[in-house]
Order: sequence, then C-alpha cells, then structure tokens
Amino acid sequence: MKSLSYLNKYLFKYKWRLLLGAIFIIGSNWFKVEMTNYFGDLTDDLTGWETNGDPTLLLYKALKAGGYFMLLSLFSGFLLFMTRQTIIVVSRLIEYDLKNEIYRQYQRLSFSFYKRNNTGDLMNRISEDVTKVRMYLGPGIMYTINLTSISILVIKNMLDVSPYLTGFVLIPLPLMSYIIYKVSSRINKISTLVQEEQSHMSTLVQETFTGIRVIKAYGRTQEIEDKFNASSENYKTKNMKLVLVNSLFMPTIFILIGVSTILSIYLGGLLHYNDQISLGDILKFIFYVNMLTWPFASIGFVTSMIQRAAASQTRINEFLKEEEEITNTNTTPFSFSGKIEFRNVSYTYPNSGINAIKNLSFKIEHGESLGIVGKTGSGKSTILNLLMRHIEADSGEILIDDIHIQDINLDDYRNQTGVVPQDVFLFSDTIRNNIQFGCMDDSIAEKQLIAAAKEAYIHHNIIEFKDGYGTLLGERGVNLSGGQKQRVSIARALIRNPKLLLLDDCLSAVDTETEEIILTNLAKKKITSLVISHRISSIRNANIVLNLENGAVIEQGTHKELMNANGSYSELYKKQLTEKED
Repeated sequence: MKSLSYLNKYLFKYKWRLLLGAIFIIGSNWFKVEMTNYFGDLTDDLTGWETNGDPTLLLYKALKAGGYFMLLSLFSGFLLFMTRQTIIVVSRLIEYDLKNEIYRQYQRLSFSFYKRNNTGDLMNRISEDVTKVRMYLGPGIMYTINLTSISILVIKNMLDVSPYLTGFVLIPLPLMSYIIYKVSSRINKISTLVQEEQSHMSTLVQETFTGIRVIKAYGRTQEIEDKFNASSENYKTKNMKLVLVNSLFMPTIFILIGVSTILSIYLGGLLHYNDQISLGDILKFIFYVNMLTWPFASIGFVTSMIQRAAASQTRINEFLKEEEEITNTNTTPFSFSGKIEFRNVSYTYPNSGINAIKNLSFKIEHGESLGIVGKTGSGKSTILNLLMRHIEADSGEILIDDIHIQDINLDDYRNQTGVVPQDVFLFSDTIRNNIQFGCMDDSIAEKQLIAAAKEAYIHHNIIEFKDGYGTLLGERGVNLSGGQKQRVSIARALIRNPKLLLLDDCLSAVDTETEEIILTNLAKKKITSLVISHRISSIRNANIVLNLENGAVIEQGTHKELMNANGSYSELYKKQLTEKED
C-alpha cells in the first residue's frame, strides 16, 4: 500500500465527490435493509390472515406492499446510479490526470532515459498499469465502502433478531472471501501468462506485416506461419486453463450462499419451533444472507485489485520519480547568431562505457558549414546530441555565441534549430502535416510549405501523387521511397527557417545529382550548418571538414587541404569516386 499513497493527492483533489459517493452507497444500502425489514414484518402480519379472514384487508396490504417495494427499489436504484456517477467517474478522472502526468514526465525526461528503456515498457506503464490502478480507485473503493456499510447495517439487524443464528449464518461468508481471493490470485497469474502470449503474438504479427517483403524475398513464409501457429496454440492452451479456473468461481459462490441459506432456514426453523423467532425473521435472514454475499465475495476481488494496483503503481512511481538530467536553467529570450565552438569536449556513454568523443575542438562562425566524416561508431551522431544538449559533456566546453550551452535558454535555442536525424521518422499523417510539423506556426501559408519542399527537392515528387500534399502516409512513411522520406524530413527542418541546420547522414538514400541540388539550395540560405555523412560528396563544400576515428579528430581542414594531405580522407574520397565510376 505504500506505493499507492502517491495517489492520495488525487483522492484529496476529488474528496467531495468521493464523500458524496459514500453517502449514496450508505443510502442505497439503507433502503435495501429497510425493504427487507418491511417484508419480514409484513410476513408476520399476514401469517394469521386465515384465522382473521378479511380478503379486503389482504388486498389492501398486498397493494401497499407492492407500492412500497417499488418506491424503495426506485430510491435504491437511483442512489446506486449516483454512486457510479461519483466514485466510478472519479476513478476515470484520476486515470485521466495520472496518464497526463506520466505523459508530461515522458516529455520532460532526457535523451538518455529513452536509451535505457524500451518503447513497449513505456507504453505498458501508461496504459495497462494505469488501468490496474484505476480499478483500485473505482471498483476497489466502491466495493470497500459498500462492504463496510452493508455489513454494519445488516449485521446490526441480524443481531437484533438472533445473535445465535447470526453466528452460524455468517460462518461460510469469510470462507467464501478466502476462496475467492485464492481463485482470483490464480486467475491473475494465468491472465498475466495469457497477456504475455498475446503480446508475443501481436509482436510476431506486427513484425510479419512490417517485414513482409523480406520474408517473401527469402522464402520464409512457412517458417513464420509455423511460429505463429505455435504461438496460437500456446495462447489457446493458456486460455483454456483460465476458462477452467473461471468456471470454478460462480459455483463456489453459489455453494456457499446455499450453505448460509440452508442454515438460515434450518436453524431458523428450529428457533421458530421454540417460539424464539418468527417466520418473518427467517425471511429477513434469507434476504440478509443474499445482501452480504456479494460484499463478502468482493473482499477477494478488492484484495487482488489492491495487489495488482500496488505493483503497477510501483512501476509507475519509478518513472515519475525519475529526475530530469538536463533542464533549462535560463528563461531569458535567446537569439542565435550562428557561432559554435567546441573546446576539448569529451563524452563517455554511461551504460556501455564507450568513450565516444575524445578531446574534440572546433569552431564555426555565422553562415559557415562544418562537415564531419568518419567510420561507423566514430562519434559523429554523438556530436549532434551534444550540440542539441540531449546529453551532457563529461569535460570541456560547448559555446553557443560565446556562451556556455548550459547558460543559454535551451528552449529558444532548440526552437531556432532544424534537425534531420539519421533515422528518418514520418508520422502516419498527410505529407503536408509531416512537413508542417517542423513549424511552430500551424497557420503557415501554402507557398512557404511549397518553398520548403522545393528547397528539399521533393515538391516535384509530391505533386505527382494523386492527392498531392494531402497524400496520407503509411506507418513511418512506408509508401515513400527512402530518398523521398529523407527529403520530406529535410523540408520539415527547413520550413521553420532555422538559424542552425543539423543534417545527420540524411542524404544517404538519394542519388548524387539530387544530393548536389539540395546542397546547393542549402548553401544559398547562408545559415550555420553541420553536415554528417559517410559520403564525402555531401561535405566537400563545407568550410571545415573533420575526419573522425574512435571519437578523435585525425584530420581537419578544407576538402582541398585534406585531399592535398593524402591521408585517410583522400584515400576514402578516391575509393568512393572509383565505386561511383564502376
């Protein structure tokens, strides 16, 4: 329960609704008990009718009883409806608040957090875990209040009638609660296994759909089908176990209800025979037993709900208590002039221990372009992450307009930067909305949208589609070629008119002619840019070129200077040139 104490702030927020819901539950239960007492007393009243012999009086009492029953049922039903409109609605409101809080936390957390955690786990905590917490906040609280109130009202009336009979009748109910708790626990364990297998099936299907071209190309359809059939068989087997355990649930309840009912009738009959209780009292006990059945059965449910909710909230709290590693400490407006400098910067990834950047230094002025080339794993993308302050340098200084990157308004700085990552991501939306995503102003004019697309050399491809800019893209832009996806991503960065443009090997899927057109268009914009590429053709016009190896600069200078040096840069360029000619 300690982890669930985090939710107390939400319970306090909606305390008046919860209090009102508790009042409604107590009122609904009072009407139920009052109805039982009325019919018990009526039974005693009608017992001597044959001896009194008045048909008119019997009809009157029958009509009166029917009207009273309808009135009490109406009030009880209305209060039950209001109970759900308060307590259950509160659980939904808290679910909404908690999901928003988790999502805002996800938005705040830094780049390294997403390196440590996988997407499936993040999604599970904001969906499945929150749902289990909601069950505790809604049905869990409602059943607990209901059990407490109905138990007090009913047991008090039972003791007033016969303490002796009350003791015997109540014996099966705690046993029923314990059995239901054990059955519920077993159901939860099997349900978890079923959900895991269902998740495995979903993952298998998703990967099959996503990689269907590879599967068909390698002729592995039968192998994939066999894997799916095996997963389906496991899913069916586990589901059958769940069905078997579920089938024990209702019979258990009915057997124990029957035992209490039989005890009420048998022992009540003996007491009536000795003139200790009336027939109406026996009828009351039968109704009382049925009224207590579900509240006592709910003890097992509530206990199980609390266990699951506590486990889920513990997982949620782990993320909510995660501290931001990188925060914006300056809210003073910042306008980027275009100067960037690295002074002896080093960075080691904390999880892997890889020393990605070693004592790196360079400087670029406004309007200049820096090109970075190097083998895979040489630290090129790490420089971009440091420059965007997604990660913090271990040592050295990163200066933006001669100000330490930790001292500038980070939000303003990022808003003035256009980034095209190596792993292009497009939303399942229209091409227009994908490009417009890069702009802070949603009301951007169509001509600006088209201008950005032309600069990225994608406009002529877009207008060839039937719906043009309104073309709906599939998952991750699956209906576009690799080069088209890269160019849409470049247009997204350009539409925000950035003062700093960062390109991370985002021209790898376009031909050299298209590459040259895009780079020429970018050069005309006269903005500070940093271009990372495996192809030297993408960076040869840069003002400064860095050749990296194992996180360190092995060569630095202009393209011409590095070619004249006849080092590894020159060798790489000649090799790529030869491959192109072949």
